[in-house]
Amino acid sequence: MSLNKCMIIGNLGRDPEMRYTPSGQAVTQFSVATNRNFRDPQGEWQSETEWFRVVVWGDQGERVAEYLRKGHKVYVEGRLQTRQWEDQSGNKRYTTELIANRVQSLERRDREGDPPFPGDAAGGYPDDSSGSGSGGSGSGRGGSGSSTSGPSSSAEDFDDLPF
Repeated sequence: MSLNKCMIIGNLGRDPEMRYTPSGQAVTQFSVATNRNFRDPQGEWQSETEWFRVVVWGDQGERVAEYLRKGHKVYVEGRLQTRQWEDQSGNKRYTTELIANRVQSLERRDREGDPPFPGDAAGGYPDDSSGSGSGGSGSGRGGSGSSTSGPSSSAEDFDDLPF
C-alpha cells in the first residue's frame, strides 16, 4: 500500500495563470508560500518559507483563475508529481508540483475589487461539481445539511478548516 497526498495552507505568491491544452482542457498554475516558525539552538525565533507549484485542471482550474489573486490564503489538497524535461542546452531538468483535486479559499471577506467567491459561505471551490446531482464531495464543509444551507449565522462559521 502507498499514499501520495499533500495538504497545505498558505498564501498565493502570484496570480493564477490559466491556459488550455490543445484538446480544450483548462489548466491553471499558481504558487503557494507556506511559513514555518521555530526556535534555533540559541533560542532565537527563525522563519522558513517553502514554495509549492500548484496545478489545477478542468472547471475547478477555471474558477481558481477567475477568483483567486496574489496574497489570498488557500487550503490546497492533492498529490505530488515530479516532471522531467530538457532545457535549451539539453540538460535534464526536474520540477515537483502539487496536482490539486481541492482548492478552498480561506479568505474571511471579499477584498476590495475582487468578485465574491463562488461556493459556500467560506468561499470554497467544490470538487468539479457540475450540478449533476451525483452527490460528490461538494464544498467539503462538514455537517449533514446540503451545501446550499443559506447564509452563515456567525463569523465562527468561517473558522472551520477542512481537516
